[in-house]
Amino acid sequence: MGNRPTLVDVAKAAGVHLSTASRALNDSTSTQISPETVKKVQKVAKELGYTINTVARGLRTKKTQTIGVIVPDLTNPIFPPIVRGIDSYLGPRGYSVLVVNTDNDAESERNHFNSLMRRQVDGLIIATGHTDQSIIADYHNQGITAVMVNREATGAPYPAVIGDDASGISMGVEHLASLGHKKLLHLTGPTESSTSRIRSQAFTAACKKLGLQAKIIKCSAYSIEAGQSAMDKFLDQNPKAITGVVAGNDLLALGVYHSLRSHGLKCPQDVSVVGFNNMPFANDFQPPLTTVDAPHYEMGVQAARIILNQIEGDESSPVKIMLPVSLIVRGSTATAKKL
Repeated sequence: MGNRPTLVDVAKAAGVHLSTASRALNDSTSTQISPETVKKVQKVAKELGYTINTVARGLRTKKTQTIGVIVPDLTNPIFPPIVRGIDSYLGPRGYSVLVVNTDNDAESERNHFNSLMRRQVDGLIIATGHTDQSIIADYHNQGITAVMVNREATGAPYPAVIGDDASGISMGVEHLASLGHKKLLHLTGPTESSTSRIRSQAFTAACKKLGLQAKIIKCSAYSIEAGQSAMDKFLDQNPKAITGVVAGNDLLALGVYHSLRSHGLKCPQDVSVVGFNNMPFANDFQPPLTTVDAPHYEMGVQAARIILNQIEGDESSPVKIMLPVSLIVRGSTATAKKL
């Protein structure tokens, strides 16, 4: 097996100075030279089979070109699109992504954080959203470069990329009100989640504005099982108390479906259901789920853009990007049944 081609080999074959070859193969510096030269050097590098030695570059720049991504639950369908968005932006720019899953556990998050720091990641993209923000504050106090995604950080002035959760919940409530629903239930997620707080507050405000009767049940997790369990308990005690449900996410909504069936109720004939997130296959539910569509892939892209700008010194101050959401109306909502 021959020796691995070096940057010197690329520069010599392309007929350019070593520093020019280096700039041409670095996305952050390629704009400093002519596009023709960049194209020529990259073509030669490809023909020679040259790959950038990230270890050597890291020793020179004190950067590893890796970004840690901390998510609370990889089984939740919203997080894979976020991670894909992050990787789609960072990958072509020479960065690798290390994803860790915390299972919504603070101790697990601290352990994973320490592991990522030992790997000397250049920054973090954080999707966890505890209402107890001491962990996030610790990151900030240690000088960690980070961006929040899908959730805000109230414990530190980190940039954040989020969807307009409050508007999404309001859309769901207004849609049900337009169908004649006057008694609504909201299944909210765990109390330690900032997302749960924002969505439950928006539900209460929207119902108050429209003069609707509102009930809220807190679920132990954003899962099908938690949604079904909470709805089971509610229906056992209040079989005819509501005609519409606004779920904190689509998994909770699917749990509501299961509970309604087990209680001999039909959706939407007896109870209409609105979800949140427009997760994959929501259109394949029976009936297809009316839900709020949030741009998770774009959230990942924007979070990656901000973290890279921070690392390269182009992001001067913390920012918050709130991406618009929309209501996708399907078969799970219909005219309210008379109670």
